[in-house]
Amino acid sequence: MTNSFNTRATLDVGGKQYEIFRFDALREKGYDVDRLPYSLKVLLENLLRTEDGVNVTDTSIKALLNWDPKKKPEDEIAFTPARVVMQDFTGVPAVVDLAAMRDAMQNLGGDPNKINPLSPADLVIDHSVMIDHFGKADSLDLNTKLEYHRNRERYKFLRWGQSAFSNFRVVPPGTGIVHQVNLEYLADVVFTRDSDGKTQAYPDTLVGTDSHTTMINGVGVLGWGVGGIEAEAAMLGQPVSMLIPEVIGMRLTGKLPEGATATDLVLTVTELLRAHGVVGKFVEFFGDGLANLPLADRATIANMAPEYGATCGIFPVDGETIRYLELSGRSEETLALVEAYAKAQGMWREDGAREADYTDVLELDMSRVEPSLAGPKRPQDRVALKNAKQTFTSNLNAFLDEHHTDDEERFLSEGGDTAIGGQIDYEKGAVEIELNGKKELLCHGAVVIAAITSCTNTSNPAVLVAAALVAKKARERGMQVKPWVKTSFAPGSQVVPAYLENADLLQHLDALGFNVAGFGCTTCIGNSGPLPEAVGDAIRDGNLMVASVLSGNRNFEGRVHPDVRTNWLASPPLVVAYALAGSMTIDLTSEAVGQDADGNDVFLKDIWPSQQEIADVVGANISRAMFQQQYADVFAGDSNWQGIETTESENYDWAPSTYIANPPYFEGMSMDEPGVQEISDARCLVFVGDSITTDHISPAGAIKPDSPAGKYLQEQGVSPKDFNSYGSRRGNHEVMMRGTFANVRLRNKMAPGTEGGWTTHVPSGDVMTIFDAAEKYRAENTPLVVLAGKEYGTGSSRDWAAKGTNLLGIRAVIAESFERIHRSNLVGFGVLPLQFKSGESAQSLGLDGSETFSFGSLDGEPGEIRVTATGKDGKDKSFDAVVRIDTPKEWEYFRNGGILHYVLRNLAAQPEAA
Repeated sequence: MTNSFNTRATLDVGGKQYEIFRFDALREKGYDVDRLPYSLKVLLENLLRTEDGVNVTDTSIKALLNWDPKKKPEDEIAFTPARVVMQDFTGVPAVVDLAAMRDAMQNLGGDPNKINPLSPADLVIDHSVMIDHFGKADSLDLNTKLEYHRNRERYKFLRWGQSAFSNFRVVPPGTGIVHQVNLEYLADVVFTRDSDGKTQAYPDTLVGTDSHTTMINGVGVLGWGVGGIEAEAAMLGQPVSMLIPEVIGMRLTGKLPEGATATDLVLTVTELLRAHGVVGKFVEFFGDGLANLPLADRATIANMAPEYGATCGIFPVDGETIRYLELSGRSEETLALVEAYAKAQGMWREDGAREADYTDVLELDMSRVEPSLAGPKRPQDRVALKNAKQTFTSNLNAFLDEHHTDDEERFLSEGGDTAIGGQIDYEKGAVEIELNGKKELLCHGAVVIAAITSCTNTSNPAVLVAAALVAKKARERGMQVKPWVKTSFAPGSQVVPAYLENADLLQHLDALGFNVAGFGCTTCIGNSGPLPEAVGDAIRDGNLMVASVLSGNRNFEGRVHPDVRTNWLASPPLVVAYALAGSMTIDLTSEAVGQDADGNDVFLKDIWPSQQEIADVVGANISRAMFQQQYADVFAGDSNWQGIETTESENYDWAPSTYIANPPYFEGMSMDEPGVQEISDARCLVFVGDSITTDHISPAGAIKPDSPAGKYLQEQGVSPKDFNSYGSRRGNHEVMMRGTFANVRLRNKMAPGTEGGWTTHVPSGDVMTIFDAAEKYRAENTPLVVLAGKEYGTGSSRDWAAKGTNLLGIRAVIAESFERIHRSNLVGFGVLPLQFKSGESAQSLGLDGSETFSFGSLDGEPGEIRVTATGKDGKDKSFDAVVRIDTPKEWEYFRNGGILHYVLRNLAAQPEAA
């Protein structure tokens, strides 16, 4: 490696010598390193250490040292993360691709064993458990058995990968959520490795196959979510190509007031940052308010970076970081190294220290935060708790205007009784059902799912203890959850029930139906499981607008459950409160949550714990020993995992499976680079508006029997009861391509009046599923395009949003703007992202999707391309679009047909080791 700036130095910690790349050498050369934000210091060290004169040069290092915070990003750097973290939904297809690359390497005449992670990679199986059983003492056991039954083929494949690939570890099912396992165990904060006989120490960095990888930013570790294809490239030694970002500073002051939680804080932060506009930018938190912010709260804020649109949301290392590392069981050697390294490099936060330079600075006085929710369908749409009833009512009335006739009475008309089960003064909007042998009335606004779930909050002891205390106080008043509410509790790690049990609080959650139902990411990603039959039938029969309340980070349309139209993010204690109330049509700030055993009204303030109560429980019941015990043998797994048979072959035996299949990406591949292919006479398959998320594009949630994927599975002999979820079948391209653009809430302008995965084939005019139309176009040798509005591809970093797009035959996506990760993933899978010029759109250009689209030639440079849209009348509408292949490295990927093809050709061309 090159060392142009002579920064190699030795750091002595407790008598042990570490090689570091010290910033003092740069200071001595006159560079003002301390003006750089913390996050850019991490990138700076990364470049100093990986300088090779090819991917990283002294020019790129100088560009970072001379960073102008007010300048539009244009300087490209190559970032090499220390490690890769995956969850199983996105990780399984990544490992499938690695296995397929071994076969392709063999076909190209190379050594399959060259295909191995070169950077350490961890996969945590956390996305496969579903809430089929709930509200019972044996819910966890029953859901675990179902999980293994449904996913045995996937788990067999991962067991093979665990032994076949070096530098690859698997955390078995039932351990916890990937981000919390990363926070509590995997992250080192300062990473070490042996290099040329020395032990190097440097900042822990990572990329992950989940957008909420940013949660680790809470402990000062720089990392963010990428698509599975980018993660695979990182595992195979390819640096992440990126532009030196703008960095937005958020100065935090004050402290949270009584009654407010970390969830309320993060929803406020999300609203502010999304309104400011931070897409593609780094966000860094600073200010003396950090002294009042526990690390769990920092992790909660960092987790939500994708929701406020940032690449990362990072906090610096300080005394609170060390306190957390000690509590969570890290070694004394690790604690000493982290503190010594951060102080030696000038990366340690102190109150009153000099502020770094930022592109912009926002300020939040945390004392002004108030109890909040976010909904009904976007995490950035914060609603003060006091306004939640009014907001829901407005949404409901809009829904009724759309779905009902004018002479029907509007719900919640002035003076109407809003209570669930109360006197109903309208004919529609309520369905009588029978639950547990009793007649109940299910109405508009009913909360049918209340879930303490998701990595955002189940990492945070304060809000979990608060939820348990609300349950305890409610039980003491003789209160019960409403019978139509499906309750669940899915902790982020096994430490959570340990400390709740230690505090004698778990029993109160159990008594209200919030029994532990699984360890993993459940309701937040659509693994909410079925609603009770009577409830589901009533919702559909009455066309009821009902709600879920969950402690999650995503509430996009159709995500939580297909029958639930409105979804509200809330703190765990509010989830319990809404389960008790049973309806969104109750103002929890002024109306009774319910009644006690004597029929007296109970208000939220009567059962809400004080901050001191919460702090006392947390302080007395969480210990270092708990973390050490729960993570003592984290990779071993239980008897279910250990009982799965596997082989030790270097190439995978692709046995027939509807879960795991050898993808067609490398069919016919040669060592020759295919170059940029022309696109002419393409047809529009999908035409959509603004804020189309990867949930709309990538298959997620339940598989319907009458969908193309459901029909395919039945043709393979799979019964609908064994369909499992799309996420669990991400390792089978046949299922996934049939589910691409099949979201039940997708509105495709190519099929007006429909909702779901429908389109109109042109020129025949036949309305059919998007998959069937794609197959028909394929048979006609017709390439395809997508037309879209603003913020195309927001949401989770789903590689299948790009893979499925590619496999459907879509060659280009023309949108008004793109989300960062999805745009990159499209390039990485050979799909051309084009952006309408500022002020232009499909609508302003008069496009309706019936045209044929032909594109000018691409010259391999940033710029514009001429697009000619020819209408049915033969007239042309030509316009220029911006080519969104943003870096030279992305051009290399695109010319090779994708990032995996680029890596494979490079590895195959390398000479065999002597």
